[in-house]
This record gives sequence, structure tokens and C-alpha cells, in this order.
Amino acid sequence: MSGILGKKLGMTQIFSDTGDMVSVTAIEAGPCPVLAIMDKKLKLGFDVAGTRTMQNPLLGYFKKLNVAPRRYVREVRRDLTKEFKVGEELKADVFKPGDFVDIAGTTKGKGFQGGMKRWNWKGGPNTHGSTSHRRVGSLGSTTTPGRVWKGHHMAGHMGNDRLTVQNLLVVKVDQENNLILVRGAVPGCKNSYLIISKAKKKKPLYEREKPKLAAGKKAKK
Repeated sequence: MSGILGKKLGMTQIFSDTGDMVSVTAIEAGPCPVLAIMDKKLKLGFDVAGTRTMQNPLLGYFKKLNVAPRRYVREVRRDLTKEFKVGEELKADVFKPGDFVDIAGTTKGKGFQGGMKRWNWKGGPNTHGSTSHRRVGSLGSTTTPGRVWKGHHMAGHMGNDRLTVQNLLVVKVDQENNLILVRGAVPGCKNSYLIISKAKKKKPLYEREKPKLAAGKKAKK
């Protein structure tokens, strides 16, 4: 399986076998019922929803599939070598410790912010005579081209963007509770939804070839 849906629960710390402290993010991954099967993708659902807040067409869609209504529905890449059935549930055991994953989510929204916070501007002089401590300053570019360049850093809406963090290591998998622990931080606030997929740029640690030593040479410690 190439991906699954999940929810960010928060960050914590664990100790590795060597005694090193590792910061990890706890993610609830699944169970995700298969809602539709396409050529290269699967449509999955996550997080059981109440029937009061859901529209009748969606309730009829889930009822037809004989699946409890889900709040979060997305498409993920599928493994073309495996067969899937509609209604089949995918759980956290699709990942193993040592896997690398790409996690996509929505970053925290921070509202309207000035340029110093949004773009790390240095700011103006802090002396008494200055009246431009945190202002934008001059925006023009003289007569030619006589306009503000497209993409110029200015104050505006900050956060609430779609972001994918790549090559995060899966440290631990709890199959009973459908939890995976990933080293490092992932986008979004607590209880925000995520799409977890196997990394495109890194092979799992257990699939990497060990370096071969020439005769008479010893491995460096």
C-alpha cells in the first residue's frame, strides 16, 4: 500500500535502543475503509462522522457502500500488485519501523500578519527620529517598470497552506491502537487531518544494501 489517511495527535519523546532521545509525532493512521477503486488510486475515508451534520446525498453514498459515514475522504496512490475490495479497511500496519514517509497536511493559520513576522524583515531604525520601525517602506521601482514587482514580500495572510514534508522516518507502529510514531514534526495543528504516503525519494532502512568490504579491509567504526 502506498498511502493512508490519518490525524495528528501531537508530539512527544521516546528513547531509542541506544539511549538517544528522539522527538516524534504521534499520528492516528486508520482504519480507512476503501470507498472506490480506480486505475492508479484508491478513495479512502477516515474518522466516523455523525449523521446529523451530513447531507442526505452523502449519507446515501455511504449507505450504498454499507460503510459508516466518514468526515475525511481523499484519494491516495495504490499498490498495483495487490487487489483491494470496496469496504476493506486499511490500518496502520501498512507501515513498518524503518519506512520513510511523505506527509501532507494544512499548516496552522495565523491570520493577517505584517511583513516582519511573515517574511522576517529586519525593520527600520529604532531611533526617536524614525517613524518607520515596522512599516513596509518604499514599494516602487522608479519610472521603469513603474509598478510593484509580482511576488514582492508584503503583509498579508499567513499560514493555512498545503504543505508536504518528505522523508520522515517511521520509528514505531502500534497496530492495536492504529498509531504510528514519526521522527520530526508534521504540518498542521492537533487533530488536523493528514495524508501519509510512502516516500518517493528514499528506500526503507531494511531494504537498503549493506556496503560490501574488499578482502583484507575492515569496516570503519
